This record gives sequence, structure tokens and C-alpha cells, in this order.
Amino acid sequence: MTVSVPVRPRKLGRLERPALTGVLVREVVNFSSYWRSATFSSTVEPTIYLLAFGFGFGSLVSRIGGYRYVEFVGTGTVATAVLFSSAFPAMFGTFVKYQFQRTYDAILAAPVDTEELVTAEALWIATRAGVYGCVPMLVAIAFGLNPAWGMLVVPLIAWIAGFGWGCFGIMVAGFAKSIENFSYVVSAVLTPLFLVAGTFFPLSQLPGWAQLLGNLNPLHHCVELVRHAAFGFEGWTDVARVGALVMFGLLMWRVAIYAMTRKLID
Repeated sequence: MTVSVPVRPRKLGRLERPALTGVLVREVVNFSSYWRSATFSSTVEPTIYLLAFGFGFGSLVSRIGGYRYVEFVGTGTVATAVLFSSAFPAMFGTFVKYQFQRTYDAILAAPVDTEELVTAEALWIATRAGVYGCVPMLVAIAFGLNPAWGMLVVPLIAWIAGFGWGCFGIMVAGFAKSIENFSYVVSAVLTPLFLVAGTFFPLSQLPGWAQLLGNLNPLHHCVELVRHAAFGFEGWTDVARVGALVMFGLLMWRVAIYAMTRKLID
């Protein structure tokens, strides 16, 4: 169901700070009422993956890719936490807000347009992902991962990746006709990307075509950047990975705006 709302004349791509601030403040205030459950779901599951694979497979495989297996998984699981705290909340949260709660109808009745709405939502989701993404790494440090100065940029890496995946989730919600459609995205898109990201095993062990596809996976770039932050950066290669994450985020941002405009505005 769509609604007709007044749209302010403006130039394409021009965002106004008061509108962004208003939506962000609303999200922060609303988050204060459910932060415990959101934090639990976004951090505990990746931590369980870390402990299960790190100590389960770690008892069988002591070293992989030149790292202790618990260190390999501990740095890689950051990307898992980012995915769980960005794409999934964005998909379900966005759909519920516009389909059932009608929250976006109320926001768009204020001097806010869909571009500002999507941007503010993505910025908030990215901020949460930047915080939650660090939890598995902190757990890994408790179990023997040596701290390094490079780890200070991990929240930024998680933020950039979280922005892209948050916009991806908003885009999916904008195109979905029902909440049941998310099952196709989770099973056919997110699960394969999650498994072929270099989190639990290096891509070098895969066939050539799988390695090529893996290097197109934004999650893989996040994994590698976090791993290099912990063990040493690789110069221009890592700059290219950051560029890939930024391009992914910008592309998903624009498509998410299109999808939500199509959904919310007559």
C-alpha cells in the first residue's frame, strides 16, 4: 500500500542536516528501549560461531593460512557480526516499519524525504555494525589473539561494510512484496556469501571460479581488511578492498533509495 505525501522540491542528492538529525535522534531514542535484545542477537551468534569453529576445528587444524586457527576465525568472524547486525535488521526492521507500523508514513509527513530517510537509517545501522563487529575480535583477544595497533581501524572497516549491507537490507525490504520473500534472499544470497567469505577457510583452497566469485564478495573484503588490521596491512591491495566496500555501499545506497521511493511515494 502506498501513500501520497508532500515532497519538497530539491536537487537530486541534496541531503539536509536537520532531516537526517531528526531521523537519527528518533532511531537512537527508539533503540534505547530494545538495545539489550538487539545487542544479544547481533553479538552472541557470531561469538558462538567463533567458539565453535575456533575450538572445534581448531582442535583438528592447528594453523591455516599462516595463522593459528582461532586467530584466523576470530578476525574473520568480525564480518559475520557485521552482516548479522546490518543486513538482517535492515531487511526485517524496514519492512515492519513501513508495512505494519506505518512509521515511515509518519516520518515522511514531516519535512523529510525518502533519500534522507534511507540515508539516516543506513548511517544508524552502520554505526551499530561498527560497534557490534568488534565483539568477536575482543573475544578472540581473550583467547590468545595478540592486540595490534591496526585493530583500531576495525570499527571503521565494520562501519563501511555495515553501511553497504544495511543499504542492501533496506533495498531488499523495498522490493519485497511480503516478509516471506526474505527466505529466498537469506538462503540464495546471504548464506552462500557468508560461507564463501574466507571466514572459516581460505579461498585459496577453492577452485579457480569459486575464488573469482569470492573476490567479488563484499564480505570477503571485510574479512581480509580486518585480518590485515590484526596481522599487517598489504598496502594498495587493502586500499583497493576499501574502495570495493565504498563502491558497494554507494551502489546499494542509491538502489535502496530508489526501492523505498517506489514503495512509499505515489
